[in-house]
Amino acid sequence: MSVIIDFISKIEEPQKSEMLKVYKLIKETVPDATDNIGYGMPVFKYKEKYLIGFSAFKDHLSIFPGPEPIKKFKNELAGFKTSKGTIQFTIEKTLPKELLKGIIMERVRLIDYKQNKNIVNLKPEN
Repeated sequence: MSVIIDFISKIEEPQKSEMLKVYKLIKETVPDATDNIGYGMPVFKYKEKYLIGFSAFKDHLSIFPGPEPIKKFKNELAGFKTSKGTIQFTIEKTLPKELLKGIIMERVRLIDYKQNKNIVNLKPEN
């Protein structure tokens, strides 16, 4: 069993079901992402870098994609509470699947870009 599935199994309904939907969408979108627990919540890593985290709270659920995707999808997120690196949603008003997928893919793009930039900027040793 994955550490994230184990974490989610301890959450009560209806948040458990929504957390499982988020988990499955992340795994479908980025099959190479690895399950971890970080900052006391489920997080995924991609190429050993933080991809996205998510968790359930008393009155809402949150994903933690970092600030860049929130800026990029600012218009689509207008009806949701956001902060610098967090998007909050509820069971009654969940994030649309395609929006969540876009946010995840933006994180993948940023990780790939930064990794490729670091490879290009490496100077040969003398």
